[in-house]
Amino acid sequence: MTLDRIPQPAKVRARHQQGLTRQTGLRHHREPGRPDTTDIPQLPGTTATAFTRLNASAATRLGVSPDKYAHLVGMAPQHLAGDRYRTPSSTNVRIWELMTLRAPWHEVSLHMAHQSTLGTLGLWDYLLTQAATPLEGLRDAARFVATVADAGTEALRIEENEQHITLSHINAADLTDEVASAIRAYSLSLFRPRISESTRRAITPTKVALAARAPRTHDSLIQLYGTRAIDFAGPVNSITFKTADLTAPQPHAPGLSGLLRRHAEQLLAEAIPLRDWLDIFRADLRAARNEEIPTLQSAARQMSLSTRTLQRRLEEHQTTWSQELQALRREQTLRLLSSTDLSLSSIAERVGYADTGGVRRAVQRWTGQPVAAARAHNDDCHPREPGIARDSS
Repeated sequence: MTLDRIPQPAKVRARHQQGLTRQTGLRHHREPGRPDTTDIPQLPGTTATAFTRLNASAATRLGVSPDKYAHLVGMAPQHLAGDRYRTPSSTNVRIWELMTLRAPWHEVSLHMAHQSTLGTLGLWDYLLTQAATPLEGLRDAARFVATVADAGTEALRIEENEQHITLSHINAADLTDEVASAIRAYSLSLFRPRISESTRRAITPTKVALAARAPRTHDSLIQLYGTRAIDFAGPVNSITFKTADLTAPQPHAPGLSGLLRRHAEQLLAEAIPLRDWLDIFRADLRAARNEEIPTLQSAARQMSLSTRTLQRRLEEHQTTWSQELQALRREQTLRLLSSTDLSLSSIAERVGYADTGGVRRAVQRWTGQPVAAARAHNDDCHPREPGIARDSS
């Protein structure tokens, strides 16, 4: 029997593969018990750099040569160094494919679990472990799944009754059986050690269900979940705990969960998705500006391209250097207006306008407001998306 994949409409898959700008499918058709994430940026088609760094490190330890994945989108050192950038989900899937060529899926899952010590998954780890109860931590982890995974295809569903709480991991990505089994089994395995770490006592699940074929030996999976109660070939991956284990108060700092949730919202709002070459170009354009507007020549040097090649690449992505420069100028101008006390003349000089009149006219055109109103209403003036919005005016 093969994996029982969750159906995903062809149109949704196509949009996901092209790089989504708005979440489709899972987000807008919320299932019972699924957390409401409509107010949280989801950044579908991308995953957190913390997860990508973990994948790359684990792959290397498994014997995969970095040459096999170093060229993939989002794997440049400057993009992996911090948590602001978001790696394409396709890059992470490719790394998992390389790992499953080196070992069976259940061994890859165990290997990844061994690398996933507390903190390696970044903020998501602490959302899960620093709540008043493990159940509250699971709810935060479910609501902010985008802080670690591709929320366009992955979700956590919590079902509760008096005796048991079941956590289901839903993955609607289009994956091969080996990769799907490895990723889903690994994702489910994170909760037992995290809950045990947060409660400071060993917590064992009462049952595990995997939407995968049973391997010849179960030793690695028993080690992964701490139980022999593992069922196979089910409709979805799930792990079940006793309600009493997940509702008991645990040591935590009062108010910490609230701070972590606000930090998660800010992190996602300011994230820079890297889905394709154009995203990489825009990220590098931002990073290279040093508070000044770059030239075509300096941008080409930054990307180790000739100016003609850079222009051709932009044309292939249905944009131009002029449009990208105007978009960058807009973003930088509105940011300086809303977040600094610089004079208008200083801002005009920084963003390349000849005088303050040019800034005033541009802000009126972009926002429909005068400069004074733009400075007073930050939310109304900033571009809605974390990426550079195109200004075609």
